[in-house]
Formats: sequence, C-alpha cells, structure tokens
Amino acid sequence: MLVVQIYKKLAEFDLDVSFQVEDNILGLMGASGSGKSMILKCIAGIETPDRGRIVLNNRILFDSEKKINVPIQKRNVGYMFQSYALFPNMSVYENVSVGLKARKIKDVDIVVRKVMRQFQISELASRYPKQLSGGQRQRVALARLMAYEPDVLLLDEPFSALDEDLKEDLLQELKSELQISKPVIFVSHNKEEVNYLCDLKYKIKQGKIR
Repeated sequence: MLVVQIYKKLAEFDLDVSFQVEDNILGLMGASGSGKSMILKCIAGIETPDRGRIVLNNRILFDSEKKINVPIQKRNVGYMFQSYALFPNMSVYENVSVGLKARKIKDVDIVVRKVMRQFQISELASRYPKQLSGGQRQRVALARLMAYEPDVLLLDEPFSALDEDLKEDLLQELKSELQISKPVIFVSHNKEEVNYLCDLKYKIKQGKIR
C-alpha cells in the first residue's frame, strides 16, 4: 500500500493532497499544470514536499516531522516519464539491464531475456531508441521498469506521444501487463484512458483532489 499526504507550495498554487493506493491502479486526471506530475515526482523523491509523509508498504519514504527523506535510488519506485527517458546511446538490451546492474542483481542476463520476451521486444535487443517506433519505445521503457521490480509504478502520460490507432492497441497490452500485486498510479488528462485502465479515479485541479 502507498499512502500519500503531502503539501508543497508552488508558484501557481499550493499542492495539497491526501490519498492511498492499495494493489490496484489509481488514475489521476487533470489539465496540464494541475499538479499531477508533481505528485509523482514527490513520491519518487525527485521533488521534496514542504511537509507531510509518504509511506510505501509500511516503509517511510518521507516524513517532514521525523525529518526522513529517503534518496531516490533507495525508494524502489518505478517512474515512467512521458518521453520514456531511454538512454539514446544504449541498445534496447542495455536500457533494460541498466537498472539491474546498478543494483548488482545476479543473473542479469536471465532476468533481461525473460522480461524482453514478456514484452515481445527480444528481436529489438540490439537496436537503439532512435531506431524504434513510439510503441516499441513504450514497451522498452515498461520492460525496464518491470525488470527492476519496483514496489510501486508511476506512469506519467505514457500515451501522450502516440497516435490514436497505436494507442488503442497499447492500452489493451498495458492493462494486461498491469495485473500485478502492487500499487500503480496512472497520470493522464485523457478521460477514456483513465476509465479503461484504472480501478479508482481522482481529478486534480490546481493542486487539490476534487
């Protein structure tokens, strides 16, 4: 379970939210600049709230009163950016394996080959991101996250760069892949995406849950 209770003063408004996610998919909807991505960045440790607490599976990631702020690399949070953030100078295989090597996981090759088969990207192993379609880049980014075995998945507008036909196919695939026993937060301004994927839905407007 993920518990989020955070406050952060921003230039345009104050972000002030409180919610929890169990082993299901929570959708955060709202217009651009409403605070959706900032919530994810606070959970991941990229941004620091002014006050509040974030608890993941009974492990405190952030607590302003107790002065706890666990570093990004120790939070075990999987964050998928809008751009997918693949390393352009690394092959697909290297992109998927990079997080495992950093954590000194044994049998890296076995894990990477397994997750690449799962996401049907084995034949792309030696290609580089610039040689991939938008849908292929999304699969690689998701495979990299799942190989890392994070305790929570944060997906930030993962379909924003895709055309409508491709998006429909990948939505079905993603829903299948996200049948996992861990919290997932899916951020989007697209109501249809959120309705299709998510078990719970919250609307964010100017930093508040409506």
